[in-house]
Amino acid sequence: MNREFIINIMIFGLLIAVGIGAHLAGQGFTVTLATKVAILGLAGVGLNLALGYGGLVSFGHAAFFGIGGYAAGVLASHAANGDPLMFGFGGSNQMLVIWPVAMLAAGFAALMIGALSLRTSGVYFIMVTLAFAQMIYYFAISWPRYGGEDGLSFYVRNAFPGMNTLKPIEYFTICASLLGLALVFSGLVTQSRFGLALQSIRQNPQRATAVGIRATPVRLTTFVISAMITALAGALYADLNRFVSPSMFSWHMSGEIMVFVILGGVGRLCGPIAGAAMFILLEHLLGKVSDHWQALLGLMLLGIVLFAPGGLIGLITKGLDALRKEKADV
Repeated sequence: MNREFIINIMIFGLLIAVGIGAHLAGQGFTVTLATKVAILGLAGVGLNLALGYGGLVSFGHAAFFGIGGYAAGVLASHAANGDPLMFGFGGSNQMLVIWPVAMLAAGFAALMIGALSLRTSGVYFIMVTLAFAQMIYYFAISWPRYGGEDGLSFYVRNAFPGMNTLKPIEYFTICASLLGLALVFSGLVTQSRFGLALQSIRQNPQRATAVGIRATPVRLTTFVISAMITALAGALYADLNRFVSPSMFSWHMSGEIMVFVILGGVGRLCGPIAGAAMFILLEHLLGKVSDHWQALLGLMLLGIVLFAPGGLIGLITKGLDALRKEKADV
């Protein structure tokens, strides 16, 4: 059992402890903040699969986050007003129906976007994914049936069997459980033969191709899986707020998800959780002091990029190594 595995367990365990502890202390708002960390961390886990392990710097993952959110919002609004959505299907307020729809819709979009984007590389790949996300963003703005620029509200949180999702602790339990499953899935994928092939393509595409690994199908599969995980986070985020808007598709959202990954550590399993927690903590504490709190976030991000490319988890690992060395010397 290596140190990073223990750190990952500690980070996930700390998130669970904060949620449960806040509930026992009667602090519902803190439980909601922990839920937000779990959801945004889940979005980061999706991007980290493509960025951290596949080397695919996607600046358009907000498209999949928004597709997941709108899938939840549209299905819930149709279920509430009884207006048929298509082929007589009147929508649904059941999370177990909404999540697969959100993930399949995002997976299909990612398949189309990835098939075109992966013909490019480097900065061109970044710009193509951004362009697709912006196209979907402007489509959402010009979609008056579902609120257009004002977004779409649904006043009752969608249902999950056996749970009252309006209770903060129960919704936190759902989100944290899905985050845990996504972490296990991501860990299994990256340690599988597929994951090793993906990482070899990231490190040296020419050599991977020379030994018989077909880069494009592996990258496209990763891009689609990554999008589906991010879409699941989008559906949960929509339910958390009971509101969706075109801002979920914006490049700012793509940037935030990427910040979570970079802050926590690119290619680190629980890096997105650590990054999302730091982001939410700064927003909550410094947002009361100044509207310009993101300036400090920018300085922190700059420092990590320049001096700690392993992110927060990398810093913790180095700190533990240094502490162990000191004890060994003594």
